[in-house]
Amino acid sequence: MPGVQGDGGPPGRDVTAREAGSPVTGAGGPGRAAAEGGAGPAAPRGDEVRTLPAEEVFEALGTSPRGLSTAGTAALRARWGPNELPPAARGRLWRRLAAQFTDLFAVVLLIASAITFLAYGLQDPRDAGTLQLAVAIWCVVVLNAAIGFAQEYSAERTAESLQAMVRHTCRVLRDGERREIPSQEVLPGDVVVLEAGDAVPADCRLVEAHEVSVNNAALTGESDAVGRTAHPVAAGPVLQARNCVFMGTDVTAGSAKAVVFATGTATEFGKIFRLTAAAPRQRTPLQRQVALMARRVAGTALAIGALLFLVRLPTGQPFVETFVFALGVMVALVPEGLPATLSVSLAIGVRRMARRHALVKQLLAVEALGSTTVVCTDKTGTLTQAEMTVVRIWSGGTEHAVTGVGYAPDGEVDDPGPVRELLRVGALCSNARLVPPSEHHGWRVLGDTTEGALLVAARKAGLDQAAEEAAAPRVAEHPFDSGRKLMSTVHRDTGTGGFLVYAKGAPQELLGRCAAADWAGEHRPLTDALRAEVLAANDRLATQGLRVLAVARRPASDPRLDRATAESELTLLGLVGMLDPPRPEVSEAVAACRRAGIRIVMVTGDHPLTAEAVARRVGIVTGAAPAVLTGAEFEALDDDGLDALLGRPGELLLCRVSPEDKMRVVGALHRSGEVVAVTGDGANDAPALKHADIGVAMGASGTDVAREAAVMVLLDDSFASIAAAVRLGRSVYQNIRKFLVYVFSSNIGELVPIVAATFAGFPLVPISAVQILAIDLGTDVLPALALGAEPPEPDVMDRPPRSRSERLFSTAVMGRILFLGGIQAIGVTTVFFWHIHASGVPWADLDEDDLVYREAVTLVHAGIVLSQFFVALAVRTDRQSLLRIGLLSNPWLLAAGCFGITIMAGISYLPPLQALFDTAPLGPGDWALLAGLGSLVLVAEELRKMWLRRRGSTAAKGATR
Repeated sequence: MPGVQGDGGPPGRDVTAREAGSPVTGAGGPGRAAAEGGAGPAAPRGDEVRTLPAEEVFEALGTSPRGLSTAGTAALRARWGPNELPPAARGRLWRRLAAQFTDLFAVVLLIASAITFLAYGLQDPRDAGTLQLAVAIWCVVVLNAAIGFAQEYSAERTAESLQAMVRHTCRVLRDGERREIPSQEVLPGDVVVLEAGDAVPADCRLVEAHEVSVNNAALTGESDAVGRTAHPVAAGPVLQARNCVFMGTDVTAGSAKAVVFATGTATEFGKIFRLTAAAPRQRTPLQRQVALMARRVAGTALAIGALLFLVRLPTGQPFVETFVFALGVMVALVPEGLPATLSVSLAIGVRRMARRHALVKQLLAVEALGSTTVVCTDKTGTLTQAEMTVVRIWSGGTEHAVTGVGYAPDGEVDDPGPVRELLRVGALCSNARLVPPSEHHGWRVLGDTTEGALLVAARKAGLDQAAEEAAAPRVAEHPFDSGRKLMSTVHRDTGTGGFLVYAKGAPQELLGRCAAADWAGEHRPLTDALRAEVLAANDRLATQGLRVLAVARRPASDPRLDRATAESELTLLGLVGMLDPPRPEVSEAVAACRRAGIRIVMVTGDHPLTAEAVARRVGIVTGAAPAVLTGAEFEALDDDGLDALLGRPGELLLCRVSPEDKMRVVGALHRSGEVVAVTGDGANDAPALKHADIGVAMGASGTDVAREAAVMVLLDDSFASIAAAVRLGRSVYQNIRKFLVYVFSSNIGELVPIVAATFAGFPLVPISAVQILAIDLGTDVLPALALGAEPPEPDVMDRPPRSRSERLFSTAVMGRILFLGGIQAIGVTTVFFWHIHASGVPWADLDEDDLVYREAVTLVHAGIVLSQFFVALAVRTDRQSLLRIGLLSNPWLLAAGCFGITIMAGISYLPPLQALFDTAPLGPGDWALLAGLGSLVLVAEELRKMWLRRRGSTAAKGATR
């Protein structure tokens, strides 16, 4: 029997027991018992079922060719449990909390606290201020560790919830019907339907195989696809069984049916899962930049502290006090809130992207999105709605209109008689299923949307799909692949007992395999004149923006014809034109990308005329003569020619190209220094998705393989979500920079008065280390976190992409820090010395308990707090005026600023806090003076932005991409 051959059978299509008409398990066997709800025997292992003929596999696994029964799945699920792997083991909470204290900033502060405690013990007499400083440093470390731990814990929970938004489903047979179920609901005995691009949901034994290849890299490390067969094989290592497929692997070509024999942790992948799950995470470039910056900041703080210690020591100050003073300065320069704010900014960005239907799987994607320069996009489903509707049928020189929109079979075919056979063949040569409406869904398609459109059109022509399948059951299939751009199936004609080959695909490809045509009921040879007429009809339909398929057939004497023979000497039945309307939101998104300096290249498998029509509708093409390249022309280019083509400015459409061509495009763009985002949905798109800077997979229509290879998944498949993600990616990076400007400008305001007093010979410090910690902890952290939640600026998509080589601390960022921090520092330093001078008290007569000194210190402290409030408002935008985005558009920032000012008022007026910080009450005139000086920061920054806007508008007039 063909279905029970040894492993020496052909590697391509296999004929199974079903095709040969062999009986299935008897009613009294275990297969019947399980199918009707019984638990059945223990599931055999892979090394047992692989030696069995296909028809015996069903009995051995307690199932039938119709799959499990719905009634029996509950008992099986209770026995076998869910088909899922345990989550990767996380460290205990206390260990993860302790890890927060190993951050470089935390280590520096802990050492400083320990040294300060030691200095307190060495002082004679002991100074309570030194103890306060030591305790304050320790409290800062603990608080920041708590914030960081909370943010990390929240980010993990967010990542888990976002990953759950991408459904992992598979197709199984239940009660003889094909259904789509969550992968974790797969049970031993389920009959799984596999196609190219599917992830294998469990360990399975193949019972049907049509030119199937799988990628076992996740299990064996071999990247090359290997063929699979439905024939029995000899005993041996289970991973080498050519009639088995395993969880964690991908179907790269062909189609198959397979019976599940192991799920969850019982699978081969489950046995090694814990080892792979324990692999350490790699740090992203942004994390490495922050770590490098932390080391440089820590080194700078140590150097400045040491310099001030050496300067003050010869002035006669006690050694321990001078050392504590220098230590306090060093602590003041450490941005304690940086790690927490970085985590907040990234987490907020990821959540915002998810709300815009873009699921980011890696932090690297958030960084790269802000610098994307080229987007290579598909057409179908990304720019269009992926809801195909047949609107025109051409056959025998006549066009037939089809009414109705969507997947509901409401409408009719104009004069359906001449095209009924064409629609019957197209529907039978399809793997999709039309699903009737339910309580929660309308009519929908399970499978390829193009095939779904054929099924709908066939129903509109009065065809009954089930009856047609019974009259011409399928016995073999040559699956679609992107190379030949067509598929074919072999059917048994129950009326004559013979066999028929049905084919559909790209008109140019299928026409080349046709020798005749059905022309108004006549069988005619396909002459050059007739062929030209068919191509002209194809061009007319494509010019209307329709996706065109050709349909053909031929008789066959043997169902086991090889693919080349089966797809030759065909008889053309006609053409089908399908409308896939553009998404209404795409035109605006395309315009936004063009304004942002992002080039859009359409890479599609469709006809050039169809691609250009859609590209013009959505705004990708606006010129009279875009560059249009077909697959054959593309393959003729060498790498130098391809680099030259992509290097030329202008609009570019790549049509009839394969996924392998897309990979070449990505490589050429990389060679020219572009940052590339690529969309893809098929299994063959995976290499290009992995090679791109941003691989973007389709969440609704994409394959499991594509989603796994991508770093971003579009939950709605829309190009507009890519544009939204780029906008949010740019804002995340900007928000991190805003925080850096905010914090380090504050450090300048704290450091300059101290340095000025030191070199001027002033015996005391204008601001103590405890006060600096109060600023950093009480009035800097919350506004910095609020800046991390700043919404994107209105003009964020009106700027060119950021260079990938640009650092966080760019020249522009450093200039802005010095500009804002310098104004703040000059203001508070001037106020301090003006107040001392106005009192008339000589410097030598001042001590820490003097009211004049305490008032001056309080003025510096309050001046920095108020100035930082205005700095926070100023850094909300890079170029736009604060008035344009609205003062109240970030209420969290205003609340954080007011909270900091309230803390400062308490430090000034509450006696316990006055004693702790050595402060004095300020009068209304003092507050008014400080508010006026602080507002100078905002005024100066608004003037700087105005100058930048004017300069930028002048430079942008001639800049086009």
